[in-house]
Amino acid sequence: MISPFLSLFLAFQTASEPKFEAQVIDPNISIGYGMAIGDVDGDGKQDILLADKTEIVWYRNGDWKRHIMVANLTVSDNVCIAARDLDGDGKVEVAVGAQWNPGETSDPEKSGAVFYLHRPADPTQKWTPKPLHHEPTTHRMRWIKTDGKAYLIVVPLHGRGNKNGEGEGVKVMAYEFPENPAADWKYEVIDESMHLTHNLDVIDLGTEEGILLGGKEGVRMISVARGKWKNEPMTISGHGGIGELRLGNLSGENRFITTVEPMHGNSLVVYEGANPTSPSTLSNRILLTDKLKEGHALVTGDFLNLGSEQIAIGWRNPNNQQEIGIKLFIPKNGSFSQFEEVWIDQNGMACEDIQAADLDGDGRLDLIASGRSTKNLKIYWNRSQ
Repeated sequence: MISPFLSLFLAFQTASEPKFEAQVIDPNISIGYGMAIGDVDGDGKQDILLADKTEIVWYRNGDWKRHIMVANLTVSDNVCIAARDLDGDGKVEVAVGAQWNPGETSDPEKSGAVFYLHRPADPTQKWTPKPLHHEPTTHRMRWIKTDGKAYLIVVPLHGRGNKNGEGEGVKVMAYEFPENPAADWKYEVIDESMHLTHNLDVIDLGTEEGILLGGKEGVRMISVARGKWKNEPMTISGHGGIGELRLGNLSGENRFITTVEPMHGNSLVVYEGANPTSPSTLSNRILLTDKLKEGHALVTGDFLNLGSEQIAIGWRNPNNQQEIGIKLFIPKNGSFSQFEEVWIDQNGMACEDIQAADLDGDGRLDLIASGRSTKNLKIYWNRSQ
């Protein structure tokens, strides 16, 4: 007869064992630069949106049918997408970045583009792009809600005229979402402190939201209060700068920031004790692995119902072991000072972007990834018990 204590131990072990079932949604994407997750058609289910090379598309939750929103926006590639329900109608608002030309840092006619996509009555039909102001090398964007308003945050890769990471600072832009999106949009520069940036994360600051921005000079915390934007450097400089970054939660109120270092780098790092509300707080740097090659996709979440979040990391080029794919890093006893690493996809995903969402409503976070050289879009259904 098994004792109650052993039964509880076995149940915990089973609950924490990761199991993901891969499903290919699209085997023929071009690059898969960036994804967003949100309800496009208002049916209460989370859909997948993808910024691909020449098309912006969405895949309907359930049958995963592919719908083209816009195509051939600019001469050069699309590069990023942001989707979020801003007005409370249960349907996402969508913005995209295009004209991806990172070698041209000076001429906005030849590099960079930002569009808001006006929704048609039937979202499976073509959407209407509205061009907005932009800086060269537009690279990443996210919607945030803060200070009673909604903003589109757009981050270029370089500053104007920037060469080899030197020159003018990157102009991080905040576009205020207007009551009538067809009207003019107000925008302002909210940071120019970095000379190369790569990604950003929207974070919950309690009553408001803010931004963690990663780049050559490390990590900055950007927020707004009473209409005034402020930004502060965090005590995270990275080794050679920061590429990807995400905020995560350990047990209790303990937080961590996880990063890929340097940009397009080989190292996955955790900074335990990092606190965005107190940027000067010192944190403990923990190297989880240095066996990536062009780490380019990062997400946190409690996939295994452990009470502490785990880290999913994807990279897009074969490493020294000639491997590509996605791994899950699992903290032990509420800290990454000890951890377990588990393959989610070994050699089937040259990961360009990754997202986490509960797509089937079973209360467990699933993973969604787009592959660059593998040219695939996959859902990894969370079957962990």
